[in-house]
Amino acid sequence: MKTIALAFRYLWSRPLAALLNLLLLTLGLASITFVLLVSEQVNRSFERDLAGIDMVVGAKGSPMQLILAGVFHIDTPPGNIPLSEVQELAKNPLVARLIPLSLGDSLRGYRIVGTTPAYLEHYGMRVAQGQAWTRPMEAVIGSQVARATGLGLSDKFSGSHGLAGGGQDHGNSQYRVTGILAPCGCVVDRLVITAVESVWNVHEQHKPGAAEADADRKAEEAKREVTLALISYKSPLAAASLPRFVNSNPRMQAAAPALEVSRLLRLLGVGTEALRGLGAVLLLTAALSVFIALWNAVRERRADLAMLRMLGATPAKVSALLLCEALWLAVLASLLGLAAGHVLAQLLGQLLQAERSLPVTGWLWLPDEAWIPGAAVAVAALAALIPAISAYRVDVAQLLNSR
Repeated sequence: MKTIALAFRYLWSRPLAALLNLLLLTLGLASITFVLLVSEQVNRSFERDLAGIDMVVGAKGSPMQLILAGVFHIDTPPGNIPLSEVQELAKNPLVARLIPLSLGDSLRGYRIVGTTPAYLEHYGMRVAQGQAWTRPMEAVIGSQVARATGLGLSDKFSGSHGLAGGGQDHGNSQYRVTGILAPCGCVVDRLVITAVESVWNVHEQHKPGAAEADADRKAEEAKREVTLALISYKSPLAAASLPRFVNSNPRMQAAAPALEVSRLLRLLGVGTEALRGLGAVLLLTAALSVFIALWNAVRERRADLAMLRMLGATPAKVSALLLCEALWLAVLASLLGLAAGHVLAQLLGQLLQAERSLPVTGWLWLPDEAWIPGAAVAVAALAALIPAISAYRVDVAQLLNSR
């Protein structure tokens, strides 16, 4: 215990050098912690939101755009597709389940999604308060939407045109909240979900006070569209033929979520590898700085080391003094680096939440983080190894004669 306490006092006897070494180690560990937290949570979000969705069908455009808009709701869809063709696709013997989605409006930046109860069933959603919608212009809201907007059961609201908020308000068409969904940690937490007929009612033009003729009503229904369709295959063989069948339609295209997300993760992987590389460079720089500091300390403290030997300290205890000094740096940097990494992840999560994007939090501890203090200790121990050996070999008689 005396060695540990003395090492701590020796460490802070040169405060500027100690702070520099501590800063370098902390930055390296913080960047690695940040990458671990964010990449793990993004991967979990992708896996959770994509579960059970084999294909996304939408208008011609970018397949990646279809996935981001239809599954994660963080992009704008390329357009709409005819409802009649989606209904025909649902009858295909290779399709086990088809969930239509109609987008276009939002509530304070949270997207209003017109769909069927199958969408809630797909994600295993439970209504925490109230009940699911039973007729058009009724809606259930995700837990994040409820917290952000303050809406409760039976409250009414109107959507605004556009998916980012700030568009023209549909004040004449109001929804009524019938239920608040339990938190799931998935995309549904940040959605307002209603019947697909609600979206049609808001956007279709009706003459006020006039009864619509049956022929006109049928003509308008024939023009109805949806934005996207989420499809689950009946068998693995569907993956070979169904996308080709959809892509042969001049107005529709199919996107495979697994393929597109793999591409997206490869793109994101470049950034994560760069951050990991930066963290590794910072750790190597910190190791070199610690080595230089301890090597100079051995030279500066030769008289102190000789005095300790004269007072009965063994060579092993003298070298342990330098090792403890490096380990103090590792312990402090581990605490600060882990804390800084979690704070950065929380700040990023707040920015993403403001953009209604993927959920990221700093209040998550991963098992992989356990090796970060170990890495810090290893770096510090390696940096202190040669100075500790030098201190072990100090010749007391030579030091005293030189003085």
